[in-house]
Amino acid sequence: MLFSRHKTELPGAERALPGRDARPFDVPAKHAVLGTPLESEVPDGFEVSVFGLGCFWGEEKMFWDLAGVWSTSVGYAAGVTPHPTYDEVCSGRTGHAEVVRVVADPSKLSYDDLLKTFWEAHDPTQGMRQGNDIGTQYRSIILTTTPDQQSKAEASRAAYQQALTAKGYGEIKTSIVPLEDYYFAEDYHQQYLAKNPYGYCPIHATGVTLN
Repeated sequence: MLFSRHKTELPGAERALPGRDARPFDVPAKHAVLGTPLESEVPDGFEVSVFGLGCFWGEEKMFWDLAGVWSTSVGYAAGVTPHPTYDEVCSGRTGHAEVVRVVADPSKLSYDDLLKTFWEAHDPTQGMRQGNDIGTQYRSIILTTTPDQQSKAEASRAAYQQALTAKGYGEIKTSIVPLEDYYFAEDYHQQYLAKNPYGYCPIHATGVTLN
């Protein structure tokens, strides 16, 4: 049932799927659009950012189109089950969000710029959903990789709340937590809209800007 309770409540350890010790599938060696490695070491001076804002197909394209982005990938984060599969994430029993991992050159694209893109590209007040995509995997979340990212993300949330409130929107439900584990999604999810240009993945932006 689409609105079933288990799809919109994060599972505890007792209900979470057990997962596995290693990834059960391969991912591409290179980004299908940018040609950069997906799993290599991050270049010196570059920064890793991780965002969840609904269906990751469209969100990844939005980020790889930004000047200063070196590579992107999609995956699963902020859950319980180790090395989950897409079907397991969709079950609501892993606790993971669909996320985009962005590797960027901060001299060309700042973290503040990425946060602005994040907030303006979805509706962070919807909770465990984005539009008709319902479930914990579609929740709004920022996974930070440094204390500086954490403080900037929290400040931007407060600023965007003011902008949303002024336009009649409710409370932001976005979680901002340090990144623990990032698990790559399956091959066919990586750069999905480049491989499937007629694929469907709506962006649920509010139209409210972060100044």
